Amino acid sequence: MAKTKTPTKKKEPKHPDRDEFDLEEIANTLTEAMGEKQTKAFTIYKWDEPLTGTVTKMDANTKLIHIKDKYMNIHKVHFLDILKISDIDY
Repeated sequence: MAKTKTPTKKKEPKHPDRDEFDLEEIANTLTEAMGEKQTKAFTIYKWDEPLTGTVTKMDANTKLIHIKDKYMNIHKVHFLDILKISDIDY
């Protein structure tokens, strides 16, 4: 009896693909923003709105970036999910 293949769904990637240069640039911006306690706008993969806040911690083990928003809530965002970091306009 011949086995029939079941159609496989194409999985959506967990994180977007980017080159090493983009990742290094984001890492440098995160380090600078954390060191100088700068408030930034973070564009995050699969989020509708940008997150505005300050970087409070960068966990190298889990690759989570802890971002505190203006309401003092901590958002833990995976490093690879951060698409863009920009200065905020007042």
